[in-house]
Amino acid sequence: MDKPVTTTTPQTDRADHLLIADLVAPGSRVLDVGCGDGALLQLLADRRNVDARGIELSRERVNACVARGLSVIQGDADRDLLNYPDQAFDYAVLSLTIQATRQPQTVLKHLLRIGRKAIVSFPNFGHWRIRSQLLLTGRMPMTENLPETWYASPNAHLCTIRDFADLAELVNAQVETAVALNSYGRQLPIKRSIALQNLFGEKAVFLLRDRSR
Repeated sequence: MDKPVTTTTPQTDRADHLLIADLVAPGSRVLDVGCGDGALLQLLADRRNVDARGIELSRERVNACVARGLSVIQGDADRDLLNYPDQAFDYAVLSLTIQATRQPQTVLKHLLRIGRKAIVSFPNFGHWRIRSQLLLTGRMPMTENLPETWYASPNAHLCTIRDFADLAELVNAQVETAVALNSYGRQLPIKRSIALQNLFGEKAVFLLRDRSR
């Protein structure tokens, strides 16, 4: 008698994770800084067959990643990136984390140094829902991407897409690809005029490289 087949509902991958995976070349070496629960690392390993490594501040999340067979160590993006050699990875990824760092400019410089390319995603504080909440309530907004109250949030340096584009220019980064994602996960390519993307993009993903190389 055949055994019954057990089926499970697959976890839906986040739209920004899928976009990041599309930007990463198969078989490359990837460092995911602030890798959280390891969902992006797992996706990159499964779909792009990369040599995926992670660094994460939370000991509980590190343990959870290691239990899944992922190569993750505990570390702080603000302190520990200094210890990585130049161009040690093909890609250094910072997914929805830069706004929670104490020194975003320094962290971005390290990403561009450690990786031949850097991929950074972040919640866009210029999104229309955030603007409307500020306008109508006069309080710091809370959204799906920014769920904590202002006094409990780890996000110390929230920015808009325009702000991040300015930071990329400041650290001499060449923007190879930049995409905003709306609330439905639809991609809105960021071009010279970013007003609409800054208004309708809930998140943004930038692929960068150091211009000096």
